[in-house]
Amino acid sequence: MFLNFQNSSKILAALCFSTFSLNSIAIDSTEKLTARVSNVKAGERQIVLLGNKLQTGQPAPPFKVVDNNFKSVSLADYSGKTLLLSVVPSIDTGICSLQTKRFNDEVSKLPADVVLLTISTDLPFAQKRFCQQEQVEAMAVLSDAVWRDFGSNYGLLIKDMGLLARTIIIIDKNGVVAYQQMVPELAQEPDYDAALAALQKILAS
Repeated sequence: MFLNFQNSSKILAALCFSTFSLNSIAIDSTEKLTARVSNVKAGERQIVLLGNKLQTGQPAPPFKVVDNNFKSVSLADYSGKTLLLSVVPSIDTGICSLQTKRFNDEVSKLPADVVLLTISTDLPFAQKRFCQQEQVEAMAVLSDAVWRDFGSNYGLLIKDMGLLARTIIIIDKNGVVAYQQMVPELAQEPDYDAALAALQKILAS
């Protein structure tokens, strides 16, 4: 019993150290990013976003995130496909949970060459647990916790919070940002109908 407890303690300590190291690297990498006051509010306070503002009609910036096994996933992995990115602050909160489950339900109604992804800065362990509990199986839930690469490149990283602003982004099959909807209040759900209508219009063009 002592050996098992000792081994478990070592594993837990290593995991905590690794998580601390990853967060330290991510925070260090955001120190030189452009900051801008956005129209998004957290309660009554306007939030400051880090990174360059995303431009509709321009090529989608590259990004690198990880799946729930810490495997690297990049925009290039979806070349030639239409992407709908559901960006949420934290998967474990009520609105983010509703948003993720809503888009997970929409996957079966879409063509096979359309990919829906959820991205947040939650650790992959938390994302995996959430997906198992809520039976989110039709879409991938990816983490920007390691490098903050997505949030930085898409201008969605909230300063001093380490979270992503709630946003829907559609990237067409040519890799161009065809639609974006930044939700004006962090605690508010996105306009699902508007995003899905835009997706259908993009697919038909």
